[in-house]
Amino acid sequence: MCTTCGCGDPELVPVELHEKILAGNDRAARHNREHFIAAGVLALNVMGSPGAGKTGVLEATAKAAAAKGWRLGAVSADLATDNDARRLEKAGIPSRAITTGQACHLDAELVHRSLHDFPWQETDVFFIENVGNLVCPAIYDLGQAANVVVLSVTEGEDKPLKYPVMFKAADLVLVTKIDLVPHLDVDLAKLRDAIARVMPGAKVIELSARTGEGMDRWIAWLEELRAPLAEARAAAPRAAGLRFDHVHAADGEAHAHVHPHGHDHEHPHDHGGHEHAHEHGGGDPKRG
Repeated sequence: MCTTCGCGDPELVPVELHEKILAGNDRAARHNREHFIAAGVLALNVMGSPGAGKTGVLEATAKAAAAKGWRLGAVSADLATDNDARRLEKAGIPSRAITTGQACHLDAELVHRSLHDFPWQETDVFFIENVGNLVCPAIYDLGQAANVVVLSVTEGEDKPLKYPVMFKAADLVLVTKIDLVPHLDVDLAKLRDAIARVMPGAKVIELSARTGEGMDRWIAWLEELRAPLAEARAAAPRAAGLRFDHVHAADGEAHAHVHPHGHDHEHPHDHGGHEHAHEHGGGDPKRG
């Protein structure tokens, strides 16, 4: 459990405080989402247990995406290491590590800060690999377009029933490591049934990052989500030139965002307890 927010435990953190934390997170998430949409970038929140195969799926995705000419990017969260981010870099995905310390999930502000000095605007698909956890990450909006939950066949057939909040929040469930099914005492029909019970009309793709089985369906799903953004990006090429520059003062004090798009105004908004003042240069008021 996260010691900073309590992750919804009213015995640890008062309900009123937790609601305030979530409200601040939602404001930051809206801010992230605006930038992703304006730049024509498909942002996905990738969640799942430790060892479910999140990083492995993204490594395999890099190979398939290269054939399509897609540009990928990622941030990868872990409590204490940058191991997964280094794996993604080695696979050809420009990545940044987010080390959360005692926090068992990402929040929108952590994602927001990770985008500084990172060319995320140049990507077609941007993966936010969350902390390995089947509980808390489902609660926090990060500004993503969709939630992807990675579930390995090695985790057991009852995981969706035991952790329904995570699966109810999912837009897609990737059932991974299916190449191991012949060696396990697992019933895929029971696993599918458990997912369907908590996700009526569930979208499920079974795949193996190791053998490549099912990867074509995963890539097709990404293409379906990416296509409208790609069309909008082509129609408004200025979006690709958006920057995400910020000038930070001391912790807790106001700091400026410099976004060279849109209109002239300044407006403070709360990101996790400190203000951001936006400064927009002149231009088309419809942009931004």
